[in-house]
Amino acid sequence: MNDPVALDLRGTACPVNFIRARLALETLPTGGWLQIDLDGGEPEQMVAEGLRSEGHAVELVVPSPFAPEDGVRLRVQRDGG
Repeated sequence: MNDPVALDLRGTACPVNFIRARLALETLPTGGWLQIDLDGGEPEQMVAEGLRSEGHAVELVVPSPFAPEDGVRLRVQRDGG
């Protein structure tokens, strides 16, 4: 697997973080990976659920490289559909 493209959306409000994640995924080939750093809680849930609903594979990176108050990291694989 190639290194994922990285996108830091910590501090970005909903729904802007979801829109930016979608736009970044559109630049990747099918099967490409995007690493997204987000604030925990609602931003993480909204982005992860929204991308899954569009058919992308979403994984929570555990352990996160951040302290819980600094956010979470998701790895997203672009779906071809």
